[in-house]
Amino acid sequence: MNEIFLDTETTGLSFKDGHKIVEIACIETKDLVATGKVFHKLINPQRSVPEDAQKIHGYSEQFLSGKDTFDKIADDFINFIKDKRIIIHNAPFDIGFLNGELSSIKKELIKKELVIDSLDIARNKFTGMSNSLDALCKRFNIDLSRRTKHNALLDCELLREVYINLLDVKEPKFNLTANNMIQNIVKKENYNKSVVKISEEEIANHTSFLKKELKKNFY
Repeated sequence: MNEIFLDTETTGLSFKDGHKIVEIACIETKDLVATGKVFHKLINPQRSVPEDAQKIHGYSEQFLSGKDTFDKIADDFINFIKDKRIIIHNAPFDIGFLNGELSSIKKELIKKELVIDSLDIARNKFTGMSNSLDALCKRFNIDLSRRTKHNALLDCELLREVYINLLDVKEPKFNLTANNMIQNIVKKENYNKSVVKISEEEIANHTSFLKKELKKNFY
């Protein structure tokens, strides 16, 4: 099953309070390697965008007014994520909005069993520490220089890198068969270690060399 790394930006904190999605981004991967398939839409929320939200993602009501509404992009979104495992950081937030939007236009909801919450994984791995996407990027030395504001597409890319680190796997592009064979050979091979005796002449020459070098460098 292929994976989808998903992120949204919204007008506020809760769909139940009347807030809406303004941006959806999805990156498809196969075994965590990007396939090149991307879904990215800016959305007209058909409501005002509070100043606090604009400070986070930078999208104003005026800027979004010419974009498609959610109902216009819903089918393309549903087809893109269909039958794929969905990885989200703080999944209840995004799924709450997405299923709220889908329910409002009578579309099938996203099944929770297909969703992996990377925040849960991070909290189990780093108990008592900050586990925001920013904090995890810094912990794993992932470049944040492009993240001046929250951007759903960029956040998906960062999340993929974070998720790979959370699972303690390398960039999954390599055929590990040869590497595993080498490791097995190293484990099984018996090495005969021998001690080489140094002659008196070699010891004298080495001592003389050290005295000259010490005198030259320190006196």
